[in-house]
Amino acid sequence: MRPFDGRRVLLVVAGGIAAYKSVHLLRSLRSEGAEVEVMMTGAAEHFVGRVTFEALAGRPVHTDLWTRPLAHIELGRDCDLAIVAPATADLLAAMAHGRADDLASATLLAADCPVLACPAMNTRMWEHPATVRNLEMLTEDGVRLVGPEDGPLAEGEFGVGRMAEPEQIMSVAGRLLEVDSILGGRKVVVTAGPTREAIDPVRFLGNRSSGRMGFELAASAWRRGAEVVCIHGPATVSRPHGPKMIETEDADAMLRSLRTELDGAAVLCMAAAVSDFRAASPSREKIKKEDVDAEGFRLELERGPDLLVETKEQRESSNIFTLGFALETRDGLRNARSKLEGKGMDLVALNIAGSPGSGFDVDTNRITVLDPAGTVEELPLLTKREAADRLLDRIEDQLGDGS
Repeated sequence: MRPFDGRRVLLVVAGGIAAYKSVHLLRSLRSEGAEVEVMMTGAAEHFVGRVTFEALAGRPVHTDLWTRPLAHIELGRDCDLAIVAPATADLLAAMAHGRADDLASATLLAADCPVLACPAMNTRMWEHPATVRNLEMLTEDGVRLVGPEDGPLAEGEFGVGRMAEPEQIMSVAGRLLEVDSILGGRKVVVTAGPTREAIDPVRFLGNRSSGRMGFELAASAWRRGAEVVCIHGPATVSRPHGPKMIETEDADAMLRSLRTELDGAAVLCMAAAVSDFRAASPSREKIKKEDVDAEGFRLELERGPDLLVETKEQRESSNIFTLGFALETRDGLRNARSKLEGKGMDLVALNIAGSPGSGFDVDTNRITVLDPAGTVEELPLLTKREAADRLLDRIEDQLGDGS
């Protein structure tokens, strides 16, 4: 499910230094399949030329109220989403007070679609009582806000006022465009990333999981309107915007958080690569080379907790739909089927370690999906985002069937 495919998005660019980020936002919208109409205020053209936006959008930029006298009605009526980025203090004031004295403000006043505003301004302007009042009015009118962020500003100052990054805007915009998902309003818990099991205060047992697959599942569920909690280990990729994120270190900590967050959950996606083993007696002090003789030292391991086994009773008593993962090197289908049946899962996604383009350290995945009815679905090589969407589609289908 790609929320932007074939959707018409109006991108309104106001006059602020953050207008350069809107170029990247436009590229992202287009790459996700959106048809984008770009509208620039007169002030915006002082920061980024319209030719840049026209080249990326593949169509003329709208700038003047009088070139096409009814353009503000047509664009406001025909678009699925309007994004104002950057939303300056001036344009936010115009929106709040219903002004329609230029093309941007007139179009936003006529818009029937959801409006997402991305404020960007100096901290003093952001904190001014007039801006605070305007934002309250816009929120009451149904305008969705994302940002601003804390950080360095164009004036050489530091504070709140930076426009949200395009990735965060895309995440919120995708959620606004998703409709009629059975996951909407339901709690979805996702685990992601590796765990680290201490050997001593410096060393640990871990694995090569980046957390990307779990993060993509969390992001996909959040775009569909779910209340998402993502419990993750020390991941090496950027965290998704939107879901509630809980960072843990080892399997015991992840299990504690999981037991708490399963309360009220409808779906669990177990994508974390939880360590199967841990040191039986972790050292409280760093193990020094000088303290180890030439024959080395023996590290005694014990089995760590199996999170699916430990939560099976809780999940079954609460009827939580569970997707699990199986990473195998041999006998993949047999081992995945055994996990599916023995650990109380409704779906299992099988990965074969070493399969080209699949598994760790890559942005793609090749998954085979198994269910208790005996269905085996081999998915083609997909990006992990595409794979996450396919898995969430499958979960929606089975929840819709009452499975």
